[in-house]
Amino acid sequence: MSRGPAKQFDPDKALYQAMKVFWAKGYAGSGLNELLDAMGISRKSLYDTYGSKRELYVQALELYVEQFIGRIVEILDADGSPMRNVRRALRFIDTSNGKPVSSGCMIGVGMGQFRSDQPEIATVLRDHLQTLEDAWYRALERAVKAGELNPQAKPRDLARMLTATAQGLALIRRVQEAPAMSRSIIRGTMATLDALSASASPAT
Repeated sequence: MSRGPAKQFDPDKALYQAMKVFWAKGYAGSGLNELLDAMGISRKSLYDTYGSKRELYVQALELYVEQFIGRIVEILDADGSPMRNVRRALRFIDTSNGKPVSSGCMIGVGMGQFRSDQPEIATVLRDHLQTLEDAWYRALERAVKAGELNPQAKPRDLARMLTATAQGLALIRRVQEAPAMSRSIIRGTMATLDALSASASPAT
């Protein structure tokens, strides 16, 4: 049976261009014509290759997670000091959003437009947030085992705090050009973690 004519465009490159549009403008702010122009394809090619606009958005989210959240996970799961990895991950989040015009975090932009009563997308966003939270958690659990974090610390609670901090850092950089605020957030976050280090004196 014939498989039909070969595509006249690179689906991976076109998806990357769609990701950049969704990342900057969110789902609601990304018009179909704007997406088609960025991707360099026709409406028929979009539907034949990716499905609906919503399906395209989900695929673009998955690409974002693979390329950017995946890098954070790599940093946190790397060998060596777990707490050093936490610092490196926070710095990566800051510097990757440090351009004069930052798009922030695509997951955060999505959370600003979808709610829990829109489960088709909300579930995808929650799953991707969970991926990030679990990576923080693994690093913090290793920190406890390595003696870098107080055994009384609660790694899951701290992982959720760091997930929220990461989202805040990324979204702040969408409107805050100067790095002073994000640097201050990182210092405050690390000071909180340092206070829970295994070498810190217990509170009396």
